[in-house]
Amino acid sequence: MARVLVSGASGMVGSLLVPSLKMAGAHVARLSRNGTHADVTNEELVPWNPSQAISPELVSGFDAVIHLAGESIVGRWTDEKKIRVRESRIPPTAHLAQALAQAKDKPEVFVSASAIGYYGNRGDDLLTEESAPGTSFLADLAREWEAATIAAAKAGIRTVQIRTGVVLGSNGGALPKMLPAFKMGVGGKIGSGRQWMSWVDVNDMVGAIHHILRTDLLQGPVNLVAPKAVTNAEFTKTLASVLSRPAIFPMPAFAARLAFGQMADELLLASQRVEPKRLIASGYPFRFRDLRSSLKEILQQ
Repeated sequence: MARVLVSGASGMVGSLLVPSLKMAGAHVARLSRNGTHADVTNEELVPWNPSQAISPELVSGFDAVIHLAGESIVGRWTDEKKIRVRESRIPPTAHLAQALAQAKDKPEVFVSASAIGYYGNRGDDLLTEESAPGTSFLADLAREWEAATIAAAKAGIRTVQIRTGVVLGSNGGALPKMLPAFKMGVGGKIGSGRQWMSWVDVNDMVGAIHHILRTDLLQGPVNLVAPKAVTNAEFTKTLASVLSRPAIFPMPAFAARLAFGQMADELLLASQRVEPKRLIASGYPFRFRDLRSSLKEILQQ
């Protein structure tokens, strides 16, 4: 039976990933701020303080390690918020990678979260894993976040950085925050609506992580987005259509900036048309290739 260690197990993706790993026959342990290194309700909890080094002994003996933890980037980006976002990602990832590199019994694979924010605001450019990084807070964050995994890769562990787009699901992320306005018929595009949104259904995110664990040839950055990116205008039109509501109340760019500050420019108004080139080439069978099918499935739940 494979042994898998997961951080961020209680988050939007982790809360679906952990049960799916167990269904596949894996023994799952969680990295936990409050954990003790013992089975609790049949689940192993490995204690860690993300801001401190972790003992290599605690992470030895796992076949795979999946690192998803990090503070949400949603919210007004004050200086304090940006520090918390950065400190929740880069030092913990570096500590974990170093511990894995020094472990007596190293994992075969280390999957670490990243984001398509790596590419910055790129207009209509079609972006693949080979595309250069952008220049912005999120781009710098993602670049440093990925670089923090280097100790594991240098130790011979197959290391994959999953560059995730907008994750769609009913149990968290952006969609539940959008629904009240759209259900009331007061939703609409943001800014011009021409900016590209690269999205992924949470079920495909979980499925793709399973695929990465099984696929030895995948390493380095992997874009974890659906094959068909949409513009913001297409997204809002499709969401309204699935809900049988109009989408006629746009949010002007200046209003988005007033409400969200820098986050508006880098998340809501930035354009990232990303292709999952490596996932497609490795044969991952996307369950939700188009937006409408994903939204219909989620909103029926």
